[in-house]
Amino acid sequence: MIDIRILGNIVLLSLVAGLGTGLGGLLAIFAKPGRKSFGFLMGITAGVMIALSFFELINKAWEMKGFWTTTIGFTLGAVCMFALDNFIPHIRFGEVETHKEGSEEIDCLQARPHGRGHGRRGSLFHQTHITNRRLLNSGILLAMGITLHNLPEGIAVGAGYLHQPSFGLFIALAILLHNIPEGIATALPLCECGVERGVALRVSFLSGLAEPVGALLAALFLSSFENLIPASLAFAGGVMVFITLDELVPTAREFGHQHFTAFGIILGTVLVFILSGVFGV
Repeated sequence: MIDIRILGNIVLLSLVAGLGTGLGGLLAIFAKPGRKSFGFLMGITAGVMIALSFFELINKAWEMKGFWTTTIGFTLGAVCMFALDNFIPHIRFGEVETHKEGSEEIDCLQARPHGRGHGRRGSLFHQTHITNRRLLNSGILLAMGITLHNLPEGIAVGAGYLHQPSFGLFIALAILLHNIPEGIATALPLCECGVERGVALRVSFLSGLAEPVGALLAALFLSSFENLIPASLAFAGGVMVFITLDELVPTAREFGHQHFTAFGIILGTVLVFILSGVFGV
């Protein structure tokens, strides 16, 4: 059975990482980013995810168990995320709609519905007069989207810590950096579409709580099946890469500024490199 102190450390690290979304939500309610800022922030999020997945999670799994375990784990993670994304209706990240041609400001954000029954891109919210009631009625879909995307980050923290505590700490800090722009992308659509700032802030804070849940489940499971730790790291990497390529990068490039998105991706990657060097992992 897993030591209660180890379990507590894993939950605490994942909670700290998850609170990054709340910090991002706090930034979102006080500042309204333009296209360049939005693209840059989402680029940082994507860069951190890609670098963390390929250079750390997948690379570590490869070192520990070889290419077959890594390949199977990575593929299962990507396929599972694809299946969940298609068959479980949910809302994730806002779509930006500018009413003024060439405007630098993000005038309105529409939620993007995913899953069965949403064959075409649409909006759950009216473009002109969006009410809180419609947003709140869609709260369960938003919560499902948040859970789907944050659980694997918790799994990565849990599996990484069980492999090596410093590796788990490194993963948690990298995810914290990733979660700050993600929190902005979660809270900003609600702020822009009429939800009270306090409600949007609570949603962004609560969105990070899925990560401790994922970390706790991973720790409890992997403590009994330690041989699956490398596969779990590769699995989390596959999920993160799919999310990045399917949602983060397209959202950043479509509703942000392409060059600033690229700068953000580079900066996010550099931040992961620096953290990796500092922690020696």
